[in-house]
Amino acid sequence: MFKNIVCATDTSEDADRALDYAAQLAAESDGQLHVVHVVEKLVAGRVAGQNADLFEKDHEVKLRRQCSEFSDRGIKVTLHTPYASVGHVASCVTDIANENGADLIVSGTRGRSAAAGAVLGSVAQRLLHMATCPVLAVPHRCVATADRADGTLTTAG
Repeated sequence: MFKNIVCATDTSEDADRALDYAAQLAAESDGQLHVVHVVEKLVAGRVAGQNADLFEKDHEVKLRRQCSEFSDRGIKVTLHTPYASVGHVASCVTDIANENGADLIVSGTRGRSAAAGAVLGSVAQRLLHMATCPVLAVPHRCVATADRADGTLTTAG
């Protein structure tokens, strides 16, 4: 059903669950998976232009490994790592979805920082308001697994 899937990730555990879910959907439909990790830049004060996350290189290594594993499973995958100012992640993900003709955006419901989410708002929530295609928000406790017999996606929550 969904042939062109964008998955927003911040490399947190919840984002990894959403990414696994998106990869399984792409595999089932022989579709394309676009993995999007937006690198947030601080824009004020003496630290202007510096990465908000000091571990960005570690995130990139993890994402490249995950994408390689998906590719090894026969999933067509593209990694996107654009930069955006803090608070503009959802608009950046939406732009990439539009540019690539996505018919689904997948996102986890919790990210790296609950405090940041309270101040800036949930990326998943913003995607629901901004996206021009359906958005699948994978809950915190959701686990996607493929049924070994027929390859169908099942969830446990």
